[in-house]
Amino acid sequence: MSRVGKAPIALPKGVEAKISGNIIEFKGAKQTKTLDTLGNVQATLENGALHFKPKDDSKQSRAFWGTYRALANNIVQGLTKGFEKNLEITGVGYRAAVKGKTLELLLGYSHPINYEIPEGVEIAVDKSVSVSIKGADKQQVGQVAAIIRGYRGPEPYKGKGVRYANETILRKAGKTAKK
Repeated sequence: MSRVGKAPIALPKGVEAKISGNIIEFKGAKQTKTLDTLGNVQATLENGALHFKPKDDSKQSRAFWGTYRALANNIVQGLTKGFEKNLEITGVGYRAAVKGKTLELLLGYSHPINYEIPEGVEIAVDKSVSVSIKGADKQQVGQVAAIIRGYRGPEPYKGKGVRYANETILRKAGKTAKK
């Protein structure tokens, strides 16, 4: 039995859920999100809480049971609180700036990197070395953070590059002179 799937999702004030067939529609204060269960699980709405059950006793239905419950919970959290990832830029001359709908990154290359900010994501830059990514979709916020980090990942000798705010970089010792 899925421990995650068993737990009901309490719908907070301001979030409404409507089930029609395999599609669950969540309506928040600002946006509407949908989750298609593809007929793998059965969702019910009881007493202001969303409950999930496997459609049958097959291995696939039981596997999707906790997954769809977690996805629905992420949507509810995104509509109420939102998600945030913080990146730090380390290195001499490395910096970032938001210009309209574009994030401009100077990461030691011969040219600036311009990243178009996708719809539904907000990016704020503080002191040109701290980047904050916010949005209602957990997957999208994480993907945007991973793409930006991928432009210049942290290197292990000096620690230069883009890293997550809570990430620890294992440092290596440099070359030593032979005597």
